[in-house]
Amino acid sequence: MSEEVDISVEFAGIRLANPVFTASGTSGYADELGDFMDVSSLGGFITKSITVKPRKGNATPRIVETDSGMLNAIGWANIGLDAFIDEKLGALEKLSCSVFVNIAGETIDEYVAVAERLAGERAIAGLELNISCPNVELGGISFGTEPEQVAEVTSAVKKVSGDKVLMVKLPPAVTNVSVIAQVAVDSGADALSLINTFTAMVIDIETRKPVLANRTGGLSGPAIKPIAVYLVNKVYEEVTKSLGIPILGMGGIRTVSDAIEFIIAGASAVAVGTANFVDPGCTAKIVEGIKKYCAGKNISNVKELVGSLEAEQDAAN
Repeated sequence: MSEEVDISVEFAGIRLANPVFTASGTSGYADELGDFMDVSSLGGFITKSITVKPRKGNATPRIVETDSGMLNAIGWANIGLDAFIDEKLGALEKLSCSVFVNIAGETIDEYVAVAERLAGERAIAGLELNISCPNVELGGISFGTEPEQVAEVTSAVKKVSGDKVLMVKLPPAVTNVSVIAQVAVDSGADALSLINTFTAMVIDIETRKPVLANRTGGLSGPAIKPIAVYLVNKVYEEVTKSLGIPILGMGGIRTVSDAIEFIIAGASAVAVGTANFVDPGCTAKIVEGIKKYCAGKNISNVKELVGSLEAEQDAAN
C-alpha cells in the first residue's frame, strides 16, 4: 500500500485540503453542522442560497421523504444578504476550509447585487451561481435552461465578482447539458457544479392532493445518482476536460464509493447533500474513505483518479 497519499486538489486556482464539500442548502451557514463534525476538516463548505432580501420560502410542508431520497421545496428561505454578512461571515471566516456562497435572485440585477457585495469579503473563496433551482416561481431554473440567459447572468455576475471563483450550478433537466455548460464557461465560469435536483411530485392518495404545499419539489438523494454520474461524465468529456475547468460533482452521494464514482467520471471534487440529513458526519467519513481507497490502490495523488473512466473499446456488435 502507498504510504503517502495526497488527497489535496487544486480547484479553479484554490488549493483544497481534500475534494469533499457540503452541497448548498443542506448544512445552513456551517454553524448548524458544527455540532456534529469539524467543518474545517472538509475541502470546502457551500452555504445555503443567499438573496438580496430575506425570504421566508415556500409554505409548509416543504420536505417529504421518498423511497430513495427526498423532495424539497424550500424556496430559497434565507436571512438575506445584510444579515448574512453581519451575523454569519464571522464564523465562516474562522473555518480553514474554502467557503463558497450560493447566490440566487429573481432578476439578473439581484444576482449582481449579491455578488458585488460579497466580492470584497475575505472569508469567501468563491460564489456558486444558482441558476438551476426548480422550487421558485421567478429566477432559479428559468435562468439555467436557455443558453442566452445563462450567458447573460453568468457574464454579469463575473464582471462584479472580483477575484472570487465563479462556479455555475447547472440544471439537469435540459435538452443537452453540455450546451449549457459550454455557454457558462464561455461566459466566465471558473468551475461548474452539477447536478441540481429534478422537479418531482408526491401525492397523498387519501386526500388526492400533492404532499408538498408547493405541489412539486426537487428530487435529491440516491435515486438521482446514476443520472448525475452520467451527466458529470458527459460534461467532462464534451466540455471541461480540454479546457481544464473543474467540476464539482453531486447528486445522491452517501458513501466513499459514490464519491469515487463521480471523481472517476470527471469531477475534481464532490459535494454531499441529502446524506447530511441522515448522517451529519458522513462528509468526514468520505474524506477518510478516499484516503483509504487511494492507499489500497497504490494511488499517490487523488488527481490521478479524475476522469480515469476506462470506456469499453471492444464491445461486441
